[in-house]
Amino acid sequence: MINSDLQSNWKDSIYRQREELARMLREPIERVAELLHAVWPDKQQMEDVLLHGFSSIPYCTSLYVLDMNAVQLTENIGHAGVVTGHYNRDRSQRPYMREPVPSWGFLLSDAYISLVAHRPSLTALKTIRRGDSVLGYLGADFDLRDLPVTSQLYKEPELWRQIKGDPAIRSGLFLQTRVESPMDRNMDQTLSILEEMLTERGVFQTQIHFSSSQATIWMNDDPYRYRILDIDALKDPDICLVYPRQPYPAEAVIPANQIATILDNFKILRAGDPNIYLRLATINLYNGMVSLTFSCDGSHYMPYDEFLLKNLTFWFGDIAA
Repeated sequence: MINSDLQSNWKDSIYRQREELARMLREPIERVAELLHAVWPDKQQMEDVLLHGFSSIPYCTSLYVLDMNAVQLTENIGHAGVVTGHYNRDRSQRPYMREPVPSWGFLLSDAYISLVAHRPSLTALKTIRRGDSVLGYLGADFDLRDLPVTSQLYKEPELWRQIKGDPAIRSGLFLQTRVESPMDRNMDQTLSILEEMLTERGVFQTQIHFSSSQATIWMNDDPYRYRILDIDALKDPDICLVYPRQPYPAEAVIPANQIATILDNFKILRAGDPNIYLRLATINLYNGMVSLTFSCDGSHYMPYDEFLLKNLTFWFGDIAA
């Protein structure tokens, strides 16, 4: 289950982007549509209107005219001019034709995957009117790669989220028990080394795979590449010699003195119950979040301080007693 606050966050960002795109595209599309009713339904004359008006619509990849049944009355008009093979094409089953056109006669569709390029795209539809009668639609297609992004990237919300995993794994949860891994046998040594890496050696994110005895790390001075530390590295303090000492980042949300406590809590959740146990955990210093994936395949994402407030009863219920 994805928290509704997260949905509103990224959906609000999409809404603002679509509002700006509609504001940018509506007027030039309407100007072309207003010229079509006078030459309706002559194919050649409508294509001439589209050819003349194509360059006035920013970022457009193709223009075409549809009748009320979404059957195409013209060829496609694109950057290279007339693109044949589309006349009489039935677009009635395309996603944008299933959305209701608002009463004001202009629709900017939801994004969809295009048939030819298989890329995220969207379509604008403008009703073509003669008096009070609706004749058809002017369609304008856009490749999302070409459209400008006008809204800011949404911020990942700093709140607890729980996401359910594979039902097949959950259904067999009590048929399995934790098997001790090499990391389990070297847990204290491993967590001490990871604490050193996070607080003194420039690691800003680590993903700890308890069951497979490895950790993936991301470095401040090389953030686009990850590095994998196997159990041989994780139990050998000499690994710290490979990574020069660096100041703890001032932008980090998690205080350096809380890293050891977080790792200790991971250890407790790993060994707290033979059936429900921690398989994977992540710490990110900059967004202040930890993530946890358990043997039931369920995942939790939460701020580090909220995580530290949770006791065993929260995670394991009455089993913790």
